[in-house]
Amino acid sequence: MKRIKIFDTTLRDGEQAPGFTMNLTEKVRLAKQLEELGVDIIEAGFAIASPGDFNAIKEISRNVGDVTVASLARTTKLDIDKAWEALQFAKKPRIHIFIATSDIHLKYKLKLTREEALKQAVEAVRYAKRFFDDIEFSAEDAVRSDVNFLIQIFTAVIAEGARTINIPDTVGYTTPDEYYALISTIKSQVPNIKDVDISVHCHNDLGFAVANSLAAINGGATQIECTINGIGERAGNAALEEIAMAIDTRKDFFNCETGIHTKQILKSSKMLQTITGVRVQPNKAIVGDNAFAHEAGIHQHGMLQDRTTYEIMTPESIGLNMSKIVLGKHSGRHAFIERVQALGFVLTKEEMEHAFHAFIELCDKKKEIFDRDIEAIIAKESVQIQEIVKVKSFMIQSGNHIPATSTLSLVVGDKEIMDAAVGDGPVDASFKVIEKAVEKSIKLVEYRINAVTEGKDAQGETIVILGIEGKKYRGKGLSTDVIESSIHAYVEAVNKALTELS
Repeated sequence: MKRIKIFDTTLRDGEQAPGFTMNLTEKVRLAKQLEELGVDIIEAGFAIASPGDFNAIKEISRNVGDVTVASLARTTKLDIDKAWEALQFAKKPRIHIFIATSDIHLKYKLKLTREEALKQAVEAVRYAKRFFDDIEFSAEDAVRSDVNFLIQIFTAVIAEGARTINIPDTVGYTTPDEYYALISTIKSQVPNIKDVDISVHCHNDLGFAVANSLAAINGGATQIECTINGIGERAGNAALEEIAMAIDTRKDFFNCETGIHTKQILKSSKMLQTITGVRVQPNKAIVGDNAFAHEAGIHQHGMLQDRTTYEIMTPESIGLNMSKIVLGKHSGRHAFIERVQALGFVLTKEEMEHAFHAFIELCDKKKEIFDRDIEAIIAKESVQIQEIVKVKSFMIQSGNHIPATSTLSLVVGDKEIMDAAVGDGPVDASFKVIEKAVEKSIKLVEYRINAVTEGKDAQGETIVILGIEGKKYRGKGLSTDVIESSIHAYVEAVNKALTELS
C-alpha cells in the first residue's frame, strides 16, 4: 500500500487561531504526544515570527526523537537563517519555504510579478540547500493560481533541491473534484516530480478540508498537512483524526496507509482540549463525546445484537476506554496507578505521587471518581508554571441581600497579603483582590466553567483569558467548588503574565 505522510501543523497553523495560544511547556508536551501519535513531521512554528515561536522550535527539536521537525519560512535569507538557528538541534530538520503564487496575492499582497516570485522562490530554495537536505516548498493560494505557473515554479524549485512540494487550498475555496484534477495535472506535467512528495494543506472554510485532502490522495498526493481537532485560522484545517481514521477504516477504497497509532488519537485530542481550554462539539467526528453514543431505540437494539450494525469502527481503535470503573478513597495507590497507565499516561515517580495526592484530596470531596476526573487531575498537575502568586486561603460572604465579599490570603513573591473586596458576585470580588495584590490592570476577556463529569459533586473546570499589558494569558482551575476553581484559574493566568513580563 502507498504510505501517506502526516504533516502536523497544530503548533504552527493551529496555534494561529484566536484562543489557541500555547506556552513553551505546553508546546513541548503536545509535541511529545504528537510523536507518540506517530506523525511524520511536526511543524513546530514560524521561527522568525516571534521569540516564542523560535524558542518553541528549538526546544521541541531538543526534546523529540526521530520525528521530523519543521519551521515555516518566507523566501528571504533572514527567515532561512533564523529557521536553521532554531532547527539545528533537530535530528531531522525541515525548512518549509512558501511564497504566494495566485495573481490576487501577487498583485495586492506581495506586489510582485510572476517572474519576480519565481526568482525569489528559486533563490530561496538554492540558499536553503546550504543548510537543509529536507526542503519543502509551498505555493500559497495554489488552487487560485494559474496551473501553468504552478508547473513552472514547481519544476524550478525541485531542480534546486526541494524534496516536497505543497499545493495548498489556503482559503478553503476548492472542491474535491477540482482538487483531484489539479493534483493529477501537476503530477503528470511537472517533469521532475517523480521522486518528490506531493503535499496538500486544506482549510475548511466551506467544510471541504478533509474531503479535499482525501481526494488529493487519489490524485497522487503522498503527504497530508492537518491539525488535531481541525484547529486553525478561520474555520480551521483538515482534522488529523478524521483523515487517519478515514484511511484506516476505508483501506479498501484509498489503498493506502499512514503511520498513525490510532489508539493515541483520543488522548491527543483530549490533551489539546485541556491545554487550550477549547472543547470540540459533542457531534465532532471521531473524538466528539457523541461519536460512539447511541440513543435511538432501533440503534440500541442493533448495537445489542452486533456492534457493526451502527459502528463502522470501534471505540477502542481510537483509544476510547468504554469501562465505567469508579475509583474512590478506598481504591488504594496500586489501583490508581493501574488506572492512570490504562488511560495511556506515562508519569515519572514524582509526577505520579503528586497526582495520587491530588486524587486523595478529590476523594474527600466527591463520592465517585471517573476516568475524566483522573485525566483532569493529571492535566492540571503536569502544568509547570512559576508560582509568583500563591493562594493560601479564601473566605466568601454572599447572599441575595448582602454585597458579595471575598477575603483572600495570598503570597506574592516573598510577601504575604490578606485583603478583601466587594464585587458583583463572589468570583468578581475574588478577582478584584488578586488584581489589587499584583498591582496590574487586568481585563477579564473570557470566563467559562465546564463540568468535568456528571453529578452534583462534579469537578468544575474554569477557564479564564486575561488581558494584561496588551497580551492575553489563559489560566485553568479545577475544583468541586467553582469559586475555588475560578480563583486558581485567575492566579494561573496572572502567574503566566508575571513570569513573561518580569
